[in-house]
Amino acid sequence: MADEFMQLSDLQMDALKEIGNIGAGNAATSLSMMINRRIEMSVPQLKILPFPEVAEVIGGAEKLVVGVYLQLHGEAPGGMLFVLPLSSALTLADMLMGLSIGSTQKLGEMEHSALKEVGNILVATYLNSLTMFTGLDIYPSVPSLATDMAGAILSAVIYTLGVIGDHALVIETEFSEDNQQVVGHLFLLPEPGSLNTILERLGVNV
Repeated sequence: MADEFMQLSDLQMDALKEIGNIGAGNAATSLSMMINRRIEMSVPQLKILPFPEVAEVIGGAEKLVVGVYLQLHGEAPGGMLFVLPLSSALTLADMLMGLSIGSTQKLGEMEHSALKEVGNILVATYLNSLTMFTGLDIYPSVPSLATDMAGAILSAVIYTLGVIGDHALVIETEFSEDNQQVVGHLFLLPEPGSLNTILERLGVNV
């Protein structure tokens, strides 16, 4: 099964990317309404990776990042983790709070709250599109935020879940406002069997 997840067909990946695109579109609308300014979002890349390679996507295990984590309950349990390099998180905080880029030099309580809300919106809109396509009942916990090295955040997620599947679904997420762009990553970290459950419900099971 582990090898099969690395050999998904174009149709299977298209189905997953369509879910990501719908989620991004709805998230952009929600964010724009929240801050009363237009934020664009897109999903340039979507891939399924072996879990040990997840940290490399965000710059390596020692990369300083901000992570917003929500645990998933229901018919396809697991977790979702939104990760940004610290420098990108500062830029996104500026965008969200209507400040000139470079204004935010450290993340305080207000910035944490704004970034947690972004993670909450991203996960909620992605799950809404996923449940619309699959009919699965999946619901998230409240978000938690940490600033740490990527490896430490991933280790904490594994500890929280207790058990995790061999692979993660990686959704690259690009935020843009005017000419400013920020790229983050949204990870679906399924418990064993959950990813296959999702693919089966999509009618594209391996």
